[in-house]
Amino acid sequence: MLWRLAPMIYGPTSLFALGEGAVLPLLPVLAARLGADVATAALVATALVVGQLCGNIPAGWAVARFGERLTMAGGGLVALVGTMGLIFAPSLALLAASVFVIGFCAAVFGLARHSFMTTRVPLAFRARALSLLGGSFRLGMFVGPFVTAALLALFGREDAAVWFFGACLVVVILLVSFGPDLERVVVRPRREARVVEDTGEPVSGSIPTRERRGVFAQMVRHRGVLARLGVAAASLSALRSVRQMVLPLWGVSIGLDSQTIALVVGIYGAIDFALFYASGQVMDRFGRLWAALPAMLMMGAGFLAMSFTHDLPDAAMWFAMFAAVLGVGNGLSSGILLTLGADVAPQDDPAAFLGSWRTITDAGGAAGPMLVSAVTAVASLPIATGLMGVVGLLGAWGFVRWVPRYVPRPR
Repeated sequence: MLWRLAPMIYGPTSLFALGEGAVLPLLPVLAARLGADVATAALVATALVVGQLCGNIPAGWAVARFGERLTMAGGGLVALVGTMGLIFAPSLALLAASVFVIGFCAAVFGLARHSFMTTRVPLAFRARALSLLGGSFRLGMFVGPFVTAALLALFGREDAAVWFFGACLVVVILLVSFGPDLERVVVRPRREARVVEDTGEPVSGSIPTRERRGVFAQMVRHRGVLARLGVAAASLSALRSVRQMVLPLWGVSIGLDSQTIALVVGIYGAIDFALFYASGQVMDRFGRLWAALPAMLMMGAGFLAMSFTHDLPDAAMWFAMFAAVLGVGNGLSSGILLTLGADVAPQDDPAAFLGSWRTITDAGGAAGPMLVSAVTAVASLPIATGLMGVVGLLGAWGFVRWVPRYVPRPR
């Protein structure tokens, strides 16, 4: 079923991620073109993460109320408006607002497909299906910068990559609007029904119906799992975002040239991408903890050990080695946040809960780089890196403590 409907299941996410990945490297350039300095350009690029963080809860409400198809089509149209803003924005404020809108719509696409997988994919191969979803996003973000390089070589203008993003969004809108409606085509897995004997007696009391809870009601109802397993998941999200920031900074700090840093980061990305489906296999066959725990231990220990190598004579060799360790760890965690969210979400109406879950994990991803920046400014980059290693080890303990309690084992 997944392969037959792959263009509709994974296609919209892949196309959106491809266009987003093509535009991401150019955001500081577009900001600088409007007169931004380095700090302001970084702030404009950060608006993408802020938009995604703010978009999760409204996206959960929209999916629960209007369904995945209408929500994704509307999100694509709004993102198209944001894309036009990147091209025609006359000021930095409007450029930042356009970036925020694109991040907001990225949350819509991510949550809509996450909700669909939660309700339609059986538990037996849920992790593999969600790892493919995570892999489709990683593929788009991995290929996007190369598309940008090709378009810049061909046209010589940054706007070409933004127009490419707009073309991707048009295809996504058409695909979602006129393709098969997956909410009707793919039937929910059957669940065991309780058989009640008909005694012929009149029924007293109200007739039970399925209760649809709002976003904030879901947050209150599931506050235990969100505050425990959700925080552990947020620590993983923090490590993921921090490694994108720390690796280039570490290379610069130890005196490597740009080409060497790019090569190391590229190798890291290739290792990370190569392992995304293996993570799903491990989770489905052995359980979620068998992927989450090694990933957290490898990344936590990798950051912690790397923090002691900054001033060693072979610092470049250690940098390359620990970048590979982080790549393996992050690759093994592919799809784990999506899978855990689907496992603990209410199966009848997951969208509102998943909005809260993704808000917590995205908050971890946003807080990690801020923590590293603050500690680096106060102390040093090695101390900040070692602190993130400690966060990773604490997160590993959280997974060991809470995954067996809240997550059902696959059969």
